[in-house]
Amino acid sequence: MTSIHPSAIVSPEAVIGEGCQIGPFCQIGADVVLGKGNSLGSNVIIDGCTQIGDNNRFFPFCVIGSESQDLKYQGGKTGLRIGSGNTFREFVTIARSSSEGGQTVLGDRNLFMNYVHVGHDCVVGSGCIVANSVQMAGHLVIGDEVNIGGMTAIHQFVHVGVHAFVGGASAVKKDIAPYTRGMGNPYKTVGLNSVGLMRKGFDSETVEAIKRIYRLFYRQGLNVSQALETASKWHPLTPEQQIFVDFVRSSQRGLSN
Repeated sequence: MTSIHPSAIVSPEAVIGEGCQIGPFCQIGADVVLGKGNSLGSNVIIDGCTQIGDNNRFFPFCVIGSESQDLKYQGGKTGLRIGSGNTFREFVTIARSSSEGGQTVLGDRNLFMNYVHVGHDCVVGSGCIVANSVQMAGHLVIGDEVNIGGMTAIHQFVHVGVHAFVGGASAVKKDIAPYTRGMGNPYKTVGLNSVGLMRKGFDSETVEAIKRIYRLFYRQGLNVSQALETASKWHPLTPEQQIFVDFVRSSQRGLSN
């Protein structure tokens, strides 16, 4: 059964799914669509053209679907789409897209800890853990199963590959390759996220194949073009090696060292 606290302000035009729990002093705008089983603690604000899946938890003082902070934003209906099974801890803020018809997109089963900010037009995958006070600028792409340590700041347009581990208090200005780990200001890639891969069920043969492609790009003294040329002669690439190569080939900001 859906429960809405008497002090909550819920637009009659909002769509509220079955089994939602909406706590004291929450505000839900007219263009919000909430799926089933969502839980909102006290003082949660959800606004804009925001579509939310099922069974998400929003802790007190989250602000979800706020206007973009991009100075180019000129108003209009911009979007935010959130999947299912996510947890948003206290004071998380997530901005809508900055362009008419655009969307900020978050997947499923993510954990966003206290004070995380997700900027406009970001795309965050599924299964990510984003620790306290991580600040994401606009237009980021964060792959599935990424871990980001607390107090990390990520520059706009950066891409972070799947299964990467970003250490805390890092300043990230370039793309972070899949399956890698690193940290620092400036950010430095120091190796593979081997422990994380094993915890996620990657077998030793798969991890060894990832290590081989990692060494090609980071340990053999080749520049990116030379490493890509060498990798193009490996037949066949494993699926994980192909993901790595495709990520590098599509990088716009360059790889973190």
